[in-house]
Amino acid sequence: MMKKITVISILILCMAAQVRAQDFQFSQFYAAPLYLSPAFAGSTDLSRVGVNYRKQWPGLGYDFNSYSAYIDHYILDYNSGVGFAINSFEETHMKLKFTDVSLHYAYKLALDDYSSLRFGGQLSYVMRNAALDHLVFGDQINLFDRTVNTTSLDAMALQEPVNYLDYAFGALFMNHRFWLGTSAHHVSRPSYTFFMDDNDNRLPVKWSVHGGYMIDVNARDFRNGIPDNYIILSANYKEQGPFKQIDLNVQQQYGIFVGGLGYRGLVSSEELPYQATLVGLMGVTLESGLSIGYSYDYMLSAFGRSTAGAHEISVRYAWLAGDPRKRNQRRTILSCPF
Repeated sequence: MMKKITVISILILCMAAQVRAQDFQFSQFYAAPLYLSPAFAGSTDLSRVGVNYRKQWPGLGYDFNSYSAYIDHYILDYNSGVGFAINSFEETHMKLKFTDVSLHYAYKLALDDYSSLRFGGQLSYVMRNAALDHLVFGDQINLFDRTVNTTSLDAMALQEPVNYLDYAFGALFMNHRFWLGTSAHHVSRPSYTFFMDDNDNRLPVKWSVHGGYMIDVNARDFRNGIPDNYIILSANYKEQGPFKQIDLNVQQQYGIFVGGLGYRGLVSSEELPYQATLVGLMGVTLESGLSIGYSYDYMLSAFGRSTAGAHEISVRYAWLAGDPRKRNQRRTILSCPF
C-alpha cells in the first residue's frame, strides 16, 4: 500500500510539472488535426466533425482525462478553411482543469491540381482552475511517527481561476500522397500561474514539425482516388520548454480496417530522463466518411507498468457540403490513417 502511495505521489508531481510546462497530448496526433495545427482547418476540402478522448494512467486510482471536440469546413469560393474547437484536461487529485475554446482560420494557396500550401491562425480563450487547499507539502510530513501536520510554510496558491487569450500559427504543404507542416502554439507566452505575485511563470512556446507519407501497396496512381490497401508513415516532433519529443507511427489500411504501431520518445536532458512508449493502433474507416480509432500506450519501464498505460479513442466524420458538382470528394480528401 505504501509503495502504491509513493508511486502515485511521484507521478502526480511529474504530472503537475508536465501540466505547468507542457500541453496535454494525443498519441493519435494525426486524428486531432486542429489541435495539431490551425493550418489543418478545412484541410480535407470537406466539412468535418470529430472528438478525441484520452484516459491516462488508470492504474493509479486518479484520473487524467483529456478531451477534444472540433468542427471545420472548407469554403471553396474563398480558398479558406474555418474551424471551431473545444479542448479540456482534468486531473482529479488536485482538481486541476483547463479548457480552451478556439477559432481557426486557414488559407489555401493552390500550387497545382494536387498540391497546396496552407497558412493558418488560431485564437483561443483559456480557463484554468484548481483546488489546491488539500495538498500535502514536504514540511507537513513527519516520517518518524508517520503523521501529517495541518499547516505548511510553503506559500499557497489562490483558488481563483486563471483566464487568458492565446494564439497559434501554422503552415502546411500537402499533395495526394505527402504532407508536411509546422506550428507554433502560445506565441504570446501567456501567464498561467495561480500565484498573483509570480510574474515569471509563462507558458513556453510549443514548436512542432509533423508530416506523413502514403504508400500504395498495389503501386497504383493515387490521383485516381484513395486506394483501399495502403501504408501511412507519420511523425511529429515537438519542443516546449525542456521537453523534446518525437512520435513515429506506421499504419496500414486494408479495406475498412486500420492497424499499426507507434513509438513515442521523450528526449533526455539534464532536467528530464529518457522515456519511451509503444502505442498499439486499430480502427475502421467507412466509405460513408466515418472513422473510428483506438490506441493503447505502454510505457517501456517498470515504473510505467504501475500506471496501466493510457487509452485513447478518436471519432471523425467528414462529408461533402454544398454543390457536389463543383469538386471531387474522393480526390480532395486529405489522406489520413483515421
